[in-house]
Order: sequence, then structure tokens, then C-alpha cells
Amino acid sequence: MITSGEPTQQIRMHKVTAWALWTRPNQWIAFTAVTVGATLVLALSASQLFLITGKQVEAFLALILLATIQAEVSRRVERQRRILSSGGHINMTSVWLLPGGLLLPPQLAVALGAILYGHLAFRSWAGTRPGEAHRVVANAATTILSSCAAGFTAQAIAADNVTTTCVAACVFFVTNAVLTTIGLYLANPSAATLKSCLGSVDDNLLELSTLCVGGLVVAVLPYQPLLGLLVILPLLVLQRSTLVKQLEELATTDQKTQLLNAVTWQNGAEREISRVKREGGSFGALMIDLDFFKRVNDNYGHLAGDDVLKAVAALVKSETRTHDLAGRFGGEEFVALLTSSTKNQAVETAERIRQRVSELVIHTHNNEGEAVVIETQTASIGVAEFPLDGSTLDEVMAAADAAVYAAKRSGRNRVISSPDLARVTELAAVA
Repeated sequence: MITSGEPTQQIRMHKVTAWALWTRPNQWIAFTAVTVGATLVLALSASQLFLITGKQVEAFLALILLATIQAEVSRRVERQRRILSSGGHINMTSVWLLPGGLLLPPQLAVALGAILYGHLAFRSWAGTRPGEAHRVVANAATTILSSCAAGFTAQAIAADNVTTTCVAACVFFVTNAVLTTIGLYLANPSAATLKSCLGSVDDNLLELSTLCVGGLVVAVLPYQPLLGLLVILPLLVLQRSTLVKQLEELATTDQKTQLLNAVTWQNGAEREISRVKREGGSFGALMIDLDFFKRVNDNYGHLAGDDVLKAVAALVKSETRTHDLAGRFGGEEFVALLTSSTKNQAVETAERIRQRVSELVIHTHNNEGEAVVIETQTASIGVAEFPLDGSTLDEVMAAADAAVYAAKRSGRNRVISSPDLARVTELAAVA
């Protein structure tokens, strides 16, 4: 006999099993469980070992008040930043959690982190990334543990306030970086790179900047809590400048592959032509077209096709220099401008790219969610040189494009340059 409570219990269990958390890799779930568990154990243990003084309660309430005011003032900016962020998202909580670790007992530092992340989740981030509550919890645990590590370091060293704060801030930064890197790696080991796990230089500079401001809060909060209000405006300006940078990147970057988009690439190429005309020299241009790419989408789905595009884009980026221009031309076509390069040098680069594309092993999923491995992808590449193959960008790219079609007509998975193009055309005419 089924009671009225049993269907309700079944519905609740169904909701739990439908959580997005269970789509994450098991190793990431285990690591997150360890960090969250460590945070809870730390809070419970500290409540038995550390007494809370009245001044600490005052500092705790002051930090909550200041952090809430700052979060409300910058709520729209923070929300836009999170929406536009395609990967990791650095918030401003370190400004308050570093003082929390240094001025509060561990149980209050944990409570402070939980309150701040809860407020951000419900006020600033709600609806920005549906189904990612587990990531908010994981990030909160990581940052809280970093805060407590900074606090324990401050207690362990016997130095002046400036030295203590600086060392504690470094410990906070390193702890947070290590825990975050492990979490990001375990979330997707096959696609993990040094940059994707450690973050960009700008990401790390932003985190260090917030810790520097947090160090100032440590200095003033015990004596003049109201002076903490003075950091809110600089934080808002910092967030707005970061948002502007994100918008600039969106305007110039192809969001699927993180290469330059077609317009930005063309603008950069036109500037390079102007430079070469003034100073002399040459540059190589590559047109890279994936062979039979439509079959990937048809057989495995567009999400799998996107993973192939991302893998090839990362490969093209790694095989070109930092001052070269690598972009997505459209669909499954990529372009690269190799500054100060001859045609022979450009052909060598194209051959490396072609070879590495054929060696790619891409782990992805089909439309049914089943794991698949794509390892037969090839590319046809056309090579041209400025000014040998044209006096304008359009002429150079037309030569590279014609070379791509010649490569496809002659069997695909090969590199063709303009001299080769003439021979391929002659052979085609004879045939």
C-alpha cells in the first residue's frame, strides 16, 4: 500500500538525481566533496577551540556590512561580468575574505565566506548560469579554505603587521590558485591546459589587486571601520574596467574558438600590409580548411563539431607565434598571417599544422550523450605570400583560397602553395 507521502518522496529523489552536479566527472565531485567537507570540519572544530570576542563580532558584522554594500553597488556590473565570462570568473570576495581570515576566528571566517557567496548567488548571479549551484559551493569552499590558510599563517609568524599581511596575502593567493587549478583540471582533464587551469595573466593580476585592497582593509578595519567604505568606489571602477575589457574581447574574438574573428583578423592583416609596404619584407598567409567536416556534424552532432573546431583552433594558435594573426574565417575555415615570413617558411608552418591536425585525438560526446573519439580529421591548407601573390589583402587571400581548392581536388590532407597550384592546374588540365 502506498501512502500519500511516498510519491512526494519519489519526486524529491527524482529532483536530486536530476541535479547538474551528477553530470560532472566523478573525480571532480570527489574533490569538491573533500573541500566542502574540510570547510565544515574546520568550522565545527574551530567552534570548540577558539573563543569569539566582542571585537571579533564587531569586525565580522562590519565586513558583512561593507561587503553587502559593495555587492549591491556593483550588482549590475558583476552580473554582466559573470554572463560574459566564458570560463573562470574572478569576483571581489577576496577583498573581504582576506581580512576575515586575519581578523576573525576560523568559524567566523567560514561563516563570512558562506554569507558573502550566498548573497552573490541570490542577488548578483541568479539566472546567469542555470544549474551551476554546485560550482558556487565549490568556489566558496576553495576561497574560504584560502582565507583560513592565510589566517593560520598570520598566527604562525611573528612579524610586524605589514609583513604578516603581505605573507598571508601570498598564502591566500597560492592556496586559492592550487585548489582552483586542481578543480579545473579534474573537471575536464582531456581539455585542460596550463592557461585554462591557472588562468591568464590578467586574471591573476585581478586577484592580486583584490588582495592588495584587502590588505588595506586589514589595516584600517580594527581602528576605523568606516574607512572601509573608501574601498568600494575603487572596487567598482576595477570591476567596470574588467567588464570593458571583456566587452572588447567579445568584439574582437570568435567566441567558439577564442581566435580572432574575421573582421578583427582582416583589420590586423591590413595594418600588416601597410607596415610591409613602408618597411619592406613579406608575410605568409595560410587558409586552413577542415576536410569532410560536415560528416562530423552529421555523425556526432554540432556540439562534437564544436569540440573539433576548438581543438584545431588551439593547435593553430600553438603553432603560430604570438605576433602572428590567427583567426577563424568562418565555418570550418581558419586563417593565419605569419609576419616577416617567406613562402617557404609559411609552407613549413602549414605542414606542421596539417600533420598535427591529422594526429588529433578528440574526446567528445554525440547528441545522445555517449562518449566518442574523433581521430581521423584532416585539413587542406593553401599558402600565399605578400607581395609575391598579390598587392592587396584580397588578392593574397584569393591566391591562398585557390590553393586550398587545389589541395582538395588533388586528394585533400595536403599543403598547396602558389607554385604548386600552377602544377596542380596543369595536371588537372592534362587529366
